[in-house]
Amino acid sequence: MADADLDAFIRKAAKQNYKSLIAAARARRDRYLKLAAAAKGKDARDRYRLLAKTTLLQGTAAAKRLQVAADNAADSYARSMRNAISAPPAKQAVKKTPA
Repeated sequence: MADADLDAFIRKAAKQNYKSLIAAARARRDRYLKLAAAAKGKDARDRYRLLAKTTLLQGTAAAKRLQVAADNAADSYARSMRNAISAPPAKQAVKKTPA
């Protein structure tokens, strides 16, 4: 892993975080749907279904924002490395000391 590019590592870590965040949102949605199925009244059932729907929407939106931010960071790193490689080395100033 020491030889791997950092941009690939950033993308891989973001993908793992994306998957875990989506899985957590789906688990929470399923919990609300179970509560909706067990609800006695129509109002409670509708409220739990709405909670389930919005939970998944908010979780998906957060996961997408995380993915976009990671892609931007990885692209920025890759671009800066390309620029650093293509740029000529800077000349160091030689300090003259009075003799």
